Amino acid sequence: MTNAKEGDTVKVHYIGTFADGTVFDTSEGKDPLTFTIGAGDVIPGFDSAVVGMAKGDNKEIQVSMDEAYGPHHDELVLTIEREHLPMETDPMEGMMLQAHLRDGQTVMVQITDVTDDSVTLDANHPLAGRDLKFQITLMEIV
Repeated sequence: MTNAKEGDTVKVHYIGTFADGTVFDTSEGKDPLTFTIGAGDVIPGFDSAVVGMAKGDNKEIQVSMDEAYGPHHDELVLTIEREHLPMETDPMEGMMLQAHLRDGQTVMVQITDVTDDSVTLDANHPLAGRDLKFQITLMEIV
């Protein structure tokens, strides 16, 4: 039986959970996730966990924040006055927006708090600062 190695394209089904068991993402009910091991398509901890698996193998892994989306950076959280949002925006917690930086770059930010006067924006990845668990089933080595 062939084992997955760096450079192989694989198809996996997965369930991603937090430590308390809350599911944050899954491929259940969808096509398997297809990626090339070592190409940077998925977070490093997930990528390395598939190495050595054979078709049909199941594995449960824990991925530290350092091998996932990194730590949460407080300097990427900013509170602005509501009047600085586009007029057509009715801000709600959890909403994702595009922010344009002074250097012309565009970044995605998540609204994490809304008051009558202000909105708090977080440019961290929504899973930054979190340790993650995955249940992985290798469906195919392409």
